[in-house]
Amino acid sequence: MRSFAVELGPRNIRVNSVHPTHVNTPLLMNDNTFRLFRPDLENPGLDDFALICRTFHVLPIPWVTAEDISNAVLFLASDESRYITGVALPVDAGSCLK
Repeated sequence: MRSFAVELGPRNIRVNSVHPTHVNTPLLMNDNTFRLFRPDLENPGLDDFALICRTFHVLPIPWVTAEDISNAVLFLASDESRYITGVALPVDAGSCLK
C-alpha cells in the first residue's frame, strides 16, 4: 500500500488500507469458529466466543460491525480525506495497541 501510495501520488491517486478486527459477519459467527476459539468447551456458543474476542481489544467490545468498516472506507473515499494517502487505518477497537 505504501509503495503504491508513493508511486501513484504524483498522479493524484491516493492509496490507503483498512485493517479490521473481528467483524460480526457469518464468516466469523458460526459454530466452527466458536469451537476453534473455545476448544475447552463441548458446545461453545456466541457468549463463550465473545469472552475470548474481548481479550483482543482495548475497548470493551468483542467485535465491530460491517457498517463500522464501511464507514471507514466511505471516509477514505470522501473529500474529507483528500490529502490522506499511505495510511493503514485500523478499525480494531484498539487491538493493535496490545
